[in-house]
Amino acid sequence: MKVIVDQDRCVGAGQCVLAAPEVFDQRDSDGIVVLLTEDVPAGSEEDVREAARICPALAIELSEP
Repeated sequence: MKVIVDQDRCVGAGQCVLAAPEVFDQRDSDGIVVLLTEDVPAGSEEDVREAARICPALAIELSEP
């Protein structure tokens, strides 16, 4: 699974960081999402799906094989 984030859509809510901190972070300056890795680590798939589902801006896209 790969993750794509649209920083232009991000509103800085931080829900993705709470759901999957191993994949997402936020910029200190404005809270916009930062992708730590586009390849989801094994065992984190469900957390990343949850992050995408709860994102209020729908700024997270998942690509699954």
